[in-house]
Amino acid sequence: MSVNDPIADFLTRIRNAHMAKQETVEIPHSKMKAEIARILREEGYVQDVSERGSGVERRLVIALKYAPDGSRGIAGLRRMSRPGRRVYRNQTSIPRVLDGLGVAILSTSQGILTDHQARRRGVGGEVLCFVY
Repeated sequence: MSVNDPIADFLTRIRNAHMAKQETVEIPHSKMKAEIARILREEGYVQDVSERGSGVERRLVIALKYAPDGSRGIAGLRRMSRPGRRVYRNQTSIPRVLDGLGVAILSTSQGILTDHQARRRGVGGEVLCFVY
């Protein structure tokens, strides 16, 4: 199956797995998806990220996080920049998600960064998604 927007597919798979209360979700691997998953783990939105398989069969396995009362670790995922409408911001106009409670993930010249890291390094880039 061909997917036009692999990042949107990545976010949708995580959202759907959370709604179905699954423990893990498997996603086809790419370097960008692996970096976004790494940021989700570092920011505490998912429990763990690992890889399975090799070559074309390589997949990301993401262990989802739930609170003791069963509430989800990720309240919302929003794709900002899409293939049909790219969204770029310089370092002074990087959006703040829920007044700093959420995270914007950007693709910059220095790699995939959170909004906090991009502001600290003084770089802008393409706003991939919001996580809160």
